[in-house]
Amino acid sequence: MVAKKAADNLKIFSLNGNQPLAEKIAKAFGQELGKCVVRQFSDGEIAINIEESVRGVDTFIIQSTNQPVNDYYWELLIMIDAMKRASAKTINVVLPYYAYARQDRTAKPHEPITAKLIANMLTKAGATRVLTLDLHTVQVQGFFDIPVDNLFTIPLFAKHYLSLGMSGDEYVVVSPKNSGVQRARSLAEYLGSTLAIVDQTEDEDGYVIGDVQGKKCIMVDDILNTGQTFAKASELLLAEGAVEVYACASHALLSNGASECLSQSAIKDICVTDSCLVDESRQPRQLTYITCADLMGEALRRIHENTPMSPLFRLALEDA
Repeated sequence: MVAKKAADNLKIFSLNGNQPLAEKIAKAFGQELGKCVVRQFSDGEIAINIEESVRGVDTFIIQSTNQPVNDYYWELLIMIDAMKRASAKTINVVLPYYAYARQDRTAKPHEPITAKLIANMLTKAGATRVLTLDLHTVQVQGFFDIPVDNLFTIPLFAKHYLSLGMSGDEYVVVSPKNSGVQRARSLAEYLGSTLAIVDQTEDEDGYVIGDVQGKKCIMVDDILNTGQTFAKASELLLAEGAVEVYACASHALLSNGASECLSQSAIKDICVTDSCLVDESRQPRQLTYITCADLMGEALRRIHENTPMSPLFRLALEDA
Protein backbone atom coordinates (compact mmCIF):
# COMPACT_ATOMS: atom_id res chain seq x y z
CA MET A 1 0.00 0.00 0.00
CA VAL A 2 1.55 3.32 -1.07
CA ALA A 3 1.66 6.13 1.45
CA LYS A 4 -0.56 9.03 0.51
CA LYS A 5 -0.36 12.74 1.18
CA ALA A 6 -0.76 13.63 4.83
CA ALA A 7 -4.23 14.74 5.81
CA ASP A 8 -4.92 18.23 7.07
CA ASN A 9 -6.20 18.86 10.58
CA LEU A 10 -5.06 15.46 11.83
CA LYS A 11 -2.23 14.39 14.12
CA ILE A 12 -1.05 10.93 15.11
CA PHE A 13 0.64 10.28 18.44
CA SER A 14 2.30 7.21 19.88
CA LEU A 15 2.79 6.09 23.45
CA ASN A 16 5.29 3.46 24.59
CA GLY A 17 3.28 0.29 23.93
CA ASN A 18 4.52 -0.34 20.39
CA GLN A 19 6.51 2.57 18.99
CA PRO A 20 7.85 0.66 15.93
CA LEU A 21 4.31 -0.21 14.79
CA ALA A 22 3.11 3.36 15.40
CA GLU A 23 5.90 4.68 13.18
CA LYS A 24 4.90 2.25 10.41
CA ILE A 25 1.22 3.18 10.71
CA ALA A 26 2.08 6.88 10.46
CA LYS A 27 4.30 6.19 7.44
CA ALA A 28 1.52 4.18 5.75
CA PHE A 29 -0.78 7.13 6.39
CA GLY A 30 1.82 9.57 5.02
CA GLN A 31 2.43 11.57 8.16
CA GLU A 32 5.02 11.86 10.92
CA LEU A 33 4.15 11.12 14.53
CA GLY A 34 3.24 14.04 16.73
CA LYS A 35 5.56 15.13 19.53
CA CYS A 36 4.86 14.10 23.09
CA VAL A 37 6.90 13.08 26.11
CA VAL A 38 5.98 10.21 28.41
CA ARG A 39 7.99 9.76 31.59
CA GLN A 40 7.69 8.15 35.00
CA PHE A 41 8.55 9.69 38.33
CA SER A 42 10.61 7.71 40.84
CA ASP A 43 7.46 6.53 42.60
CA GLY A 44 5.99 5.15 39.33
CA GLU A 45 3.58 7.98 38.55
CA ILE A 46 3.22 8.67 34.82
CA ALA A 47 3.53 12.17 33.41
CA ILE A 48 2.72 13.17 29.84
CA ASN A 49 3.31 16.37 27.94
CA ILE A 50 1.98 17.04 24.42
CA GLU A 51 4.60 19.22 22.77
CA GLU A 52 2.47 20.73 20.01
CA SER A 53 -0.98 22.24 19.69
CA VAL A 54 -3.91 19.91 19.12
CA ARG A 55 -6.69 22.49 19.48
CA GLY A 56 -9.48 21.69 17.02
CA VAL A 57 -7.51 18.76 15.60
CA ASP A 58 -8.61 15.18 14.96
CA THR A 59 -6.13 13.19 17.05
CA PHE A 60 -5.20 9.50 16.93
CA ILE A 61 -3.39 7.89 19.86
CA ILE A 62 -1.66 4.59 19.07
CA GLN A 63 -1.10 2.34 22.06
CA SER A 64 -0.81 -1.43 22.14
CA THR A 65 -1.48 -2.85 25.59
CA ASN A 66 1.00 -5.72 25.68
CA GLN A 67 3.31 -6.15 28.68
CA PRO A 68 3.38 -4.21 31.00
CA VAL A 69 -0.33 -3.98 30.28
CA ASN A 70 -1.41 -1.88 33.26
CA ASP A 71 1.30 0.74 32.78
CA TYR A 72 0.34 1.08 29.13
CA TYR A 73 -3.35 1.48 29.91
CA TRP A 74 -2.54 4.23 32.40
CA GLU A 75 -0.39 5.97 29.79
CA LEU A 76 -3.34 5.85 27.43
CA LEU A 77 -5.88 7.15 29.94
CA ILE A 78 -3.60 10.03 30.94
CA MET A 79 -2.93 10.87 27.29
CA ILE A 80 -6.67 10.94 26.54
CA ASP A 81 -7.18 13.34 29.44
CA ALA A 82 -4.33 15.53 28.19
CA MET A 83 -5.89 15.63 24.71
CA LYS A 84 -9.29 16.55 26.12
CA ARG A 85 -7.84 19.38 28.21
CA ALA A 86 -5.86 20.59 25.18
CA SER A 87 -9.15 20.98 23.24
CA ALA A 88 -8.59 18.26 20.63
CA LYS A 89 -11.59 18.03 18.27
CA THR A 90 -11.73 14.23 18.40
CA ILE A 91 -9.72 11.68 20.36
CA ASN A 92 -9.44 8.43 18.42
CA VAL A 93 -7.83 5.58 20.36
CA VAL A 94 -5.94 3.04 18.23
CA LEU A 95 -5.51 -0.24 20.11
CA PRO A 96 -3.71 -2.81 17.93
CA TYR A 97 -4.14 -5.17 20.87
CA TYR A 98 -7.00 -4.74 23.34
CA ALA A 99 -5.84 -6.29 26.60
CA TYR A 100 -8.42 -7.65 29.07
CA ALA A 101 -10.75 -8.56 26.18
CA ARG A 102 -10.72 -12.19 27.35
CA GLN A 103 -12.45 -11.17 30.59
CA ASP A 104 -15.72 -10.49 28.77
CA ARG A 105 -18.18 -12.37 30.98
CA THR A 106 -18.70 -13.68 34.49
CA ALA A 107 -17.48 -17.26 34.10
CA LYS A 108 -17.48 -17.96 37.86
CA PRO A 109 -19.37 -16.36 40.74
CA HIS A 110 -18.14 -12.94 41.91
CA GLU A 111 -15.88 -12.32 38.89
CA PRO A 112 -15.55 -8.89 37.23
CA ILE A 113 -16.20 -8.20 33.56
CA THR A 114 -12.93 -6.38 33.05
CA ALA A 115 -13.34 -5.87 29.30
CA LYS A 116 -16.38 -3.72 30.08
CA LEU A 117 -14.48 -1.86 32.82
CA ILE A 118 -11.74 -0.92 30.33
CA ALA A 119 -14.38 0.26 27.85
CA ASN A 120 -15.94 2.44 30.56
CA MET A 121 -12.58 3.90 31.53
CA LEU A 122 -11.63 4.83 27.96
CA THR A 123 -15.02 6.40 27.33
CA LYS A 124 -15.13 8.32 30.61
CA ALA A 125 -11.59 9.58 30.07
CA GLY A 126 -12.75 11.25 26.85
CA ALA A 127 -12.11 8.91 23.91
CA THR A 128 -14.50 9.58 21.04
CA ARG A 129 -13.76 6.48 18.95
CA VAL A 130 -11.79 3.23 19.17
CA LEU A 131 -9.99 1.43 16.36
CA THR A 132 -8.75 -2.03 17.24
CA LEU A 133 -7.56 -5.24 15.63
CA ASP A 134 -9.17 -8.66 15.98
CA LEU A 135 -10.96 -8.46 19.31
CA HIS A 136 -11.02 -11.71 21.26
CA THR A 137 -14.81 -11.66 20.84
CA VAL A 138 -16.58 -9.19 18.58
CA GLN A 139 -19.26 -8.68 21.24
CA VAL A 140 -16.78 -6.53 23.18
CA GLN A 141 -17.71 -3.74 20.74
CA GLY A 142 -21.06 -3.63 22.53
CA PHE A 143 -19.37 -2.63 25.78
CA PHE A 144 -18.68 0.82 24.33
CA ASP A 145 -21.08 3.74 23.96
CA ILE A 146 -18.79 5.26 21.32
CA PRO A 147 -18.04 3.95 17.78
CA VAL A 148 -15.69 0.96 17.62
CA ASP A 149 -14.03 -0.29 14.42
CA ASN A 150 -12.73 -3.84 14.74
CA LEU A 151 -10.43 -4.87 11.90
CA PHE A 152 -9.71 -8.52 11.13
CA THR A 153 -6.36 -10.23 10.63
CA ILE A 154 -7.60 -13.25 8.70
CA PRO A 155 -7.30 -11.49 5.30
CA LEU A 156 -3.67 -10.63 6.19
CA PHE A 157 -2.88 -14.26 6.95
CA ALA A 158 -4.75 -15.41 3.85
CA LYS A 159 -2.68 -13.11 1.68
CA HIS A 160 0.52 -14.41 3.30
CA TYR A 161 -0.34 -18.07 2.80
CA LEU A 162 -1.67 -17.57 -0.73
CA SER A 163 1.59 -15.86 -1.68
CA LEU A 164 3.41 -19.03 -0.54
CA GLY A 165 1.05 -21.30 -2.46
CA MET A 166 -0.32 -22.76 0.76
CA SER A 167 -3.92 -23.38 -0.28
CA GLY A 168 -6.26 -25.98 -1.66
CA ASP A 169 -7.07 -29.57 -0.70
CA GLU A 170 -3.52 -30.29 0.45
CA TYR A 171 -4.07 -28.05 3.48
CA VAL A 172 -6.47 -28.15 6.42
CA VAL A 173 -7.15 -25.08 8.52
CA VAL A 174 -7.42 -26.02 12.18
CA SER A 175 -8.96 -24.33 15.18
CA PRO A 176 -6.77 -25.44 18.11
CA LYS A 177 -9.74 -25.02 20.46
CA ASN A 178 -13.47 -25.28 19.87
CA SER A 179 -14.10 -21.60 20.67
CA GLY A 180 -12.21 -20.41 17.60
CA VAL A 181 -14.09 -22.26 14.88
CA GLN A 182 -15.43 -19.16 13.12
CA ARG A 183 -11.94 -17.71 12.75
CA ALA A 184 -10.63 -20.98 11.30
CA ARG A 185 -13.62 -21.31 8.96
CA SER A 186 -12.97 -17.83 7.58
CA LEU A 187 -9.32 -18.62 6.77
CA ALA A 188 -10.31 -21.97 5.25
CA GLU A 189 -12.71 -20.20 2.90
CA TYR A 190 -9.98 -17.84 1.74
CA LEU A 191 -7.56 -20.72 1.14
CA GLY A 192 -10.09 -23.10 -0.39
CA SER A 193 -9.19 -25.67 2.25
CA THR A 194 -11.08 -27.95 4.60
CA LEU A 195 -11.63 -27.37 8.30
CA ALA A 196 -10.73 -29.33 11.43
CA ILE A 197 -11.05 -28.69 15.15
CA VAL A 198 -8.94 -29.76 18.09
CA ASP A 199 -11.16 -30.18 21.13
CA GLN A 200 -8.91 -29.94 24.16
CA THR A 201 -9.08 -28.78 27.76
CA GLU A 202 -6.44 -28.29 30.43
CA ASP A 203 -7.39 -31.55 32.16
CA GLU A 204 -7.97 -33.85 29.16
CA ASP A 205 -5.82 -35.18 26.34
CA GLY A 206 -8.08 -33.83 23.60
CA TYR A 207 -8.96 -35.15 20.16
CA VAL A 208 -9.21 -34.03 16.53
CA ILE A 209 -12.54 -33.48 14.79
CA GLY A 210 -12.03 -33.74 11.03
CA ASP A 211 -9.73 -35.52 8.59
CA VAL A 212 -6.06 -34.47 8.76
CA GLN A 213 -4.51 -37.74 7.55
CA GLY A 214 -1.72 -36.94 5.08
CA LYS A 215 -2.55 -33.20 5.21
CA LYS A 216 -0.60 -30.06 6.02
CA CYS A 217 -2.32 -28.21 8.84
CA ILE A 218 -2.52 -24.48 9.53
CA MET A 219 -3.69 -23.69 13.06
CA VAL A 220 -5.19 -20.24 13.65
CA ASP A 221 -5.93 -18.38 16.88
CA ASP A 222 -6.26 -14.78 18.01
CA ILE A 223 -3.93 -14.67 21.03
CA LEU A 224 -0.63 -16.51 21.38
CA ASN A 225 0.28 -16.33 25.05
CA THR A 226 1.93 -19.35 26.71
CA GLY A 227 2.13 -21.40 23.50
CA GLN A 228 0.74 -24.49 25.20
CA THR A 229 -2.49 -24.57 23.16
CA PHE A 230 -0.57 -24.59 19.86
CA ALA A 231 2.07 -27.06 21.11
CA LYS A 232 -0.48 -29.56 22.42
CA ALA A 233 -2.69 -29.25 19.34
CA SER A 234 0.27 -29.83 17.03
CA GLU A 235 1.05 -33.11 18.83
CA LEU A 236 -2.55 -34.28 18.43
CA LEU A 237 -2.59 -33.38 14.74
CA LEU A 238 0.64 -35.23 14.02
CA ALA A 239 -0.64 -38.24 15.98
CA GLU A 240 -3.72 -38.23 13.70
CA GLY A 241 -1.54 -38.41 10.60
CA ALA A 242 -0.86 -34.78 9.66
CA VAL A 243 2.44 -34.44 7.79
CA GLU A 244 3.24 -30.81 8.65
CA VAL A 245 1.85 -28.25 11.09
CA TYR A 246 1.92 -24.46 10.76
CA ALA A 247 0.31 -21.82 12.95
CA CYS A 248 -0.77 -18.19 12.90
CA ALA A 249 -2.06 -15.84 15.57
CA SER A 250 -3.20 -12.23 15.58
CA HIS A 251 -1.49 -11.11 18.79
CA ALA A 252 1.81 -12.59 19.96
CA LEU A 253 2.00 -11.87 23.69
CA LEU A 254 4.56 -14.65 24.25
CA SER A 255 4.63 -14.71 28.02
CA ASN A 256 7.59 -16.21 29.88
CA GLY A 257 8.09 -19.84 28.86
CA ALA A 258 6.29 -19.51 25.53
CA SER A 259 9.48 -19.36 23.48
CA GLU A 260 10.82 -22.61 24.92
CA CYS A 261 7.46 -24.34 24.63
CA LEU A 262 6.99 -23.41 20.98
CA SER A 263 10.63 -23.84 19.93
CA GLN A 264 10.53 -27.44 21.16
CA SER A 265 7.27 -28.16 19.31
CA ALA A 266 6.99 -29.65 15.82
CA ILE A 267 5.37 -26.51 14.39
CA LYS A 268 7.30 -25.51 11.27
CA ASP A 269 6.37 -21.82 11.19
CA ILE A 270 4.34 -19.46 13.39
CA CYS A 271 3.05 -16.36 11.61
CA VAL A 272 1.93 -13.40 13.75
CA THR A 273 1.19 -9.73 13.23
CA ASP A 274 3.26 -6.96 14.80
CA SER A 275 0.34 -5.76 16.93
CA CYS A 276 2.37 -6.48 20.08
CA LEU A 277 5.97 -5.53 20.80
CA VAL A 278 7.90 -8.50 22.19
CA ASP A 279 11.58 -8.66 23.08
CA GLU A 280 13.61 -10.99 20.84
CA SER A 281 14.56 -13.11 23.84
CA ARG A 282 10.90 -14.17 24.14
CA GLN A 283 10.44 -15.05 20.46
CA PRO A 284 10.48 -18.74 19.42
CA ARG A 285 12.73 -19.86 16.56
CA GLN A 286 9.82 -20.38 14.11
CA LEU A 287 8.31 -16.89 14.43
CA THR A 288 7.45 -14.93 11.26
CA TYR A 289 6.06 -11.40 11.47
CA ILE A 290 3.68 -9.76 9.00
CA THR A 291 2.70 -6.15 9.52
CA CYS A 292 -0.76 -4.79 10.22
CA ALA A 293 0.48 -1.21 9.69
CA ASP A 294 -0.88 -0.71 6.16
CA LEU A 295 -4.29 -2.01 7.17
CA MET A 296 -4.48 0.22 10.22
CA GLY A 297 -3.04 3.22 8.40
CA GLU A 298 -5.74 2.96 5.75
CA ALA A 299 -8.35 2.59 8.50
CA LEU A 300 -7.13 5.85 10.06
CA ARG A 301 -7.55 7.57 6.72
CA ARG A 302 -11.07 6.24 6.21
CA ILE A 303 -12.11 7.30 9.71
CA HIS A 304 -10.75 10.81 9.12
CA GLU A 305 -12.35 11.09 5.67
CA ASN A 306 -15.66 9.48 6.74
CA THR A 307 -15.45 6.84 4.03
CA PRO A 308 -16.58 3.18 4.32
CA MET A 309 -14.39 0.69 6.20
CA SER A 310 -15.77 -2.43 4.48
CA PRO A 311 -13.40 -2.26 1.47
CA LEU A 312 -10.47 -2.85 3.85
CA PHE A 313 -11.28 -6.55 3.95
CA ARG A 314 -10.72 -6.69 0.21
CA LEU A 315 -7.70 -4.37 0.26
CA ALA A 316 -5.94 -6.68 2.72
CA LEU A 317 -5.84 -9.34 -0.01
CA GLU A 318 -4.82 -7.02 -2.82
CA ASP A 319 -2.12 -4.49 -3.49
CA ALA A 320 -4.04 -1.30 -2.93
